[in-house]
Amino acid sequence: MSSRLGLAASLLLSAFSLVPARAQDAPKTWEVPMGGNSYLTQQPKDGDRRGGRNDSWSSPDAVTSVYFRVDRAADLDIVLRAKVPQGESRIRATLAGKAVEKDLKGAEASDVPLGRVSMKQAGYVKVDLQGIKKTGDTFADVEALEVTPVGKDAAAVVLNYVKDNKGNNFYWGRRGPSIHLGYELPKGEPVEWFYNEITVPVGSDPIGSYFMSNGFGEGYFGMQVNGPEERRVLFSVWSPFKTDHPGEIPEDQKITLLKKGTDVHGGEFGGEGSGGQSYWKYAWKAGNTYRFLNRVHPDGKGSTVYTAWFFVPEKKDWQLIASFKRPQTDKHYTGAHSFLENFSDRQGFLSRGALYGNQWCRDVKGEWHEVTTARFTTDPIGRSLFRMDYAGGSRGKEFFMRNGGFFAENVKPDQKFTREPTPAKKPVIDFSKLEGADLVGGE
Repeated sequence: MSSRLGLAASLLLSAFSLVPARAQDAPKTWEVPMGGNSYLTQQPKDGDRRGGRNDSWSSPDAVTSVYFRVDRAADLDIVLRAKVPQGESRIRATLAGKAVEKDLKGAEASDVPLGRVSMKQAGYVKVDLQGIKKTGDTFADVEALEVTPVGKDAAAVVLNYVKDNKGNNFYWGRRGPSIHLGYELPKGEPVEWFYNEITVPVGSDPIGSYFMSNGFGEGYFGMQVNGPEERRVLFSVWSPFKTDHPGEIPEDQKITLLKKGTDVHGGEFGGEGSGGQSYWKYAWKAGNTYRFLNRVHPDGKGSTVYTAWFFVPEKKDWQLIASFKRPQTDKHYTGAHSFLENFSDRQGFLSRGALYGNQWCRDVKGEWHEVTTARFTTDPIGRSLFRMDYAGGSRGKEFFMRNGGFFAENVKPDQKFTREPTPAKKPVIDFSKLEGADLVGGE
């Protein structure tokens, strides 16, 4: 009797011990929500910008593309979860270049198998959705893609995408990862001036790009692509008062515009902190190299003056952008950095990039120091691995950064990179001729 009980107990224990192993080995189905992972990549011919994301999907010309990343070679079964509020529809789904057509109907969400994708290596998968015909007002309301790895080692496969909308992640994820180069300034005398050069390769400048050249602890200075016909050189300084609404800033903590250059707009900004903003509409061109210069110095009265100049190749001269006074601040240049971001969530599926070279700083004694080391970092969207289409580092005499576009390459953040020095290119600047260089405080 005891042996039978012992055998039964042993078999029961063996059965229970198998349950966790089977659950662990079972492939996971990953749900890729449309809200943070899809884009209208082909516009309707009639100009209607509505697509298949969270908008009404009504135009047969519109193509909505959904993206997710797989961490290794894998076979993936892909299912579309959607509903058709009225009537019936026929759509086309293109997976890894292979198109399939599916009939959809039903006011309740249902699963529609689209097919299998075979990835030969780690990288992004793109699924295109396009309407063919419909009897109702819209082709479908699409909720998500369901992706299941299959085959050997399927349980080990990991997918990366924007998983939730906590903290408005869908918006930030659709913008894509912002990335930064934090420059290593020399120790010793305080730094008063910082100089940098940016070259944006042809084709790497989609709308929504901000190529920030000269960042500092309290603001930033660079160039943007604001529209098909508009580009800007932008310089901003944050108020010491923390708010996203400029109207809330107390008078004694507001940024003061001391002077601005010809045709430069001066005002305020909000939304991501608040403060003083200036920009100059200038049709800079991809493929050209542009030069940026900043000065940061205390006025001796408890405030600090921040000034920015942009070298205009056509005039072969420095253009003053603006000079701001920041109260409750007494310091020189700190936190030198560059960053690359996309500020348009509709453009996050497009790639952008730039080369950053010939960085120099000048201390309070007038000595120039070349800056050749930088630390590469990314924002929470990149650190959470919601988006992994970012890269940065050094190539010869320049640093580089690239983001957006769902490319396979990825560079781990928090690495330090060193570029080759360029001592022959030390800046030659006649500071006495710089407009606004003599400004101190409110003078």
